[in-house]
Amino acid sequence: MPQQGEELTRTAYDTVADLYADTFTSTEPEQPLELAMVDHFVVLLGHRPRVLDAGCGAGRMLPQLAARGCRPEGVDLSPEMVRRARADHPAYPSTVGSLTALDASDGEFDGVFSWYSTIHTPDDHLDRMLSEMVRVLRPGGHLLLAFQVGEGGRDIGPGFAAHGFQVTLNRYHRSVQDVASRLGRLGMPVVARLERDPLGSEGEPQAVVLARRPTG
Repeated sequence: MPQQGEELTRTAYDTVADLYADTFTSTEPEQPLELAMVDHFVVLLGHRPRVLDAGCGAGRMLPQLAARGCRPEGVDLSPEMVRRARADHPAYPSTVGSLTALDASDGEFDGVFSWYSTIHTPDDHLDRMLSEMVRVLRPGGHLLLAFQVGEGGRDIGPGFAAHGFQVTLNRYHRSVQDVASRLGRLGMPVVARLERDPLGSEGEPQAVVLARRPTG
């Protein structure tokens, strides 16, 4: 992703880190369907898998992964989000880094967990981010992606303005088929997919896609 795009995302989340961390402390936004996909992801990984929470934010999903038997560690673009992840969830390592250039060796992880962490990446830069997630995944490992369904971008700055924060932040929506096709071109066949209608205050359908890196 161009540096400007990452800088905007980093600045926005640095600004709202405490608000975000204090509002979403655990799985408040999730429905049982999404959490069932997380359960399925973990089952496929085997015993005590090492899992990268790619775009961990303030770390709220790290204990969720640990409770399911994983050995999670987080990485996020925002230093302020990582500060909160370390303060709120000190049992799990979290580092600052870009998802387009992960500081990890090839095949280092059994699973990569991308929980709404690709949503600020425009379509023409998404493949680079996905290829990095695939690179650090061992053969036979699995990648989970959660995102909003739709087309095009949305300016979500006004949602933070209601809380007194002026930030510039776009969110990009895409179809399940588009994500599955991108993963397929990277040699990652999709093994499970979920799409559901919006509930409550959600404005768009939600999706979770699970793909596997072949062993051959």
